[in-house]
Amino acid sequence: MARRVGVLLSGCGYLDGTEIHEAVCTLLALDEAGAESICLAPDMELDVVDHVTGKPTGEKRNVLVESARIARGRIKNIAEVSAADLDALVLPGGYGAAKNLSSFATQGAGMSVHPEVQRLVGDVHRAGKPIGAICIAPAIISKLIPGVSLTIGKDAGTARVLEQMGTRHCPCSVTELVVDEQHKVVSTPAYMLGPWVSAVHQGITRCVREVLARIR
Repeated sequence: MARRVGVLLSGCGYLDGTEIHEAVCTLLALDEAGAESICLAPDMELDVVDHVTGKPTGEKRNVLVESARIARGRIKNIAEVSAADLDALVLPGGYGAAKNLSSFATQGAGMSVHPEVQRLVGDVHRAGKPIGAICIAPAIISKLIPGVSLTIGKDAGTARVLEQMGTRHCPCSVTELVVDEQHKVVSTPAYMLGPWVSAVHQGITRCVREVLARIR
């Protein structure tokens, strides 16, 4: 049976949802490794940002509906997915991870996490199943798994906020990753560093491989 890996999305577009390159690189790496991707997202509203101007439009869209664009319609409401359905979980980045899946963008170390995200990440972790976190998504893991070692790249300011939550932050380059063997968490900076998709792809591919290697 193919390994089943949840891919947690937060919308469609890096300014208000999932970073699309990161999501596609994750799905491609899983497919090339023979794993089954199970895309999931919360059923909630998001504030829309114009990706040409970078400014809010004042519109509201649904995270699950927008994430379905990336998943080509094959997506599940996170509320309907349990740790028993998955062998591993991967969280691509994008600003949606910091403002839809959590409140890291506005509250920093005092952040909260969407209840269903908190439930699933916690259950996957307690079941001893590996978790991959990409770009800014490690902030969610930092909140939910105290004492975890991970990376968001080389942004000293963001790293300090994660360390306030008890995280051991490990700087690394875009093509590298950090593995916390105790907690089975693998992280890579992706577009926290960039500069473009080829380097991001290398780091994400390595991250996915290390996540899959830790499935038991």
